[in-house]
Amino acid sequence: MQFGEPKYFWLLVLLPVLVLFLVWSFRARRRALERFAAQPLAQRLAVAVRPVARRWKAVLLVAVVLLTALALAQPRWGFEWREVKRHGMDVTVLLDVSKSMLTEDVRPNRLTQAKYAVQDLLDKLRGDRVGLVAFAGTAFVQCPLTIDYEAFRLTLKDADPRIIPRGGTAIGVAIRTALKAFEAGEGRDRAIVLITDGEETESDALAAADEAAKAGVKIYAIGVGTTDGELIPMREDGKAMDFLKDKEGAVIKSKLNEEMLKQLALQTGGMYVHSAAGDFGMDAIYDNGISQLQRKEYEARLQKRFFERFQWPLGLAVALLVVESFVTDRRKT
Repeated sequence: MQFGEPKYFWLLVLLPVLVLFLVWSFRARRRALERFAAQPLAQRLAVAVRPVARRWKAVLLVAVVLLTALALAQPRWGFEWREVKRHGMDVTVLLDVSKSMLTEDVRPNRLTQAKYAVQDLLDKLRGDRVGLVAFAGTAFVQCPLTIDYEAFRLTLKDADPRIIPRGGTAIGVAIRTALKAFEAGEGRDRAIVLITDGEETESDALAAADEAAKAGVKIYAIGVGTTDGELIPMREDGKAMDFLKDKEGAVIKSKLNEEMLKQLALQTGGMYVHSAAGDFGMDAIYDNGISQLQRKEYEARLQKRFFERFQWPLGLAVALLVVESFVTDRRKT
């Protein structure tokens, strides 16, 4: 026997409380009768009550509570084998964690807003596998494709510029890394969600996008930041805030490169959205793009399905409650 909701067994603690209350009520009633009338009048009044019937009513109430707790715990026994089919697609998020993503033209900064948007994406997925590729001057799979969204959230939380010491923005390398991660999911629709400011410095992103198009992978790009750009703050504990500088000592101003991201999306049949204040663009990406992809069957397996038996204790509890209502502790005159 199994129980679907064993947490309801806590109701069993009510049984000793109920028993103690019934015992106390019997004694309190007897003491009240003794105070009300003296012997032999009290003895004659007590004759009108059937003590055995009163005890049986108490036993029935205790049994009703016990059976109700058992029914709420959803007892199960006996089973059958059923084929369970799962449908879904693969979505890999490419998250730019380069230092330019610390720019604060989007509050509190580009990277933090990007993480919020990815969290929103997780809330929309329905059994789809999701993976995370973090990239800067290089890229690596930070979370392989999984349906364990909580594990994904933990890896997303740790994504920041410190995990990739090499500077730069290698969008092409990130795309190719995602394509390799997709290999285990062939046969399903696949999508890449690229979140970056588009300042590619390390690789040929358009060539990588062409490889994605040939593999049937669509790229949905979200441009983070403003086209006017902003300086990149560098904050360290115990030091005054400074700004990121190039090798010549000049401060670097990070600007959103929309044209690059539009070409990547167009080349693969995906779409591009510019993140704006109050609307990061993830809803548009999902509703108008990802949700239109076909969710294919990717797993069919036999699953043991137990038969619910809560009806038995519940039905017996109702029957005993009805019986208790017909049991009278008064003698007929």
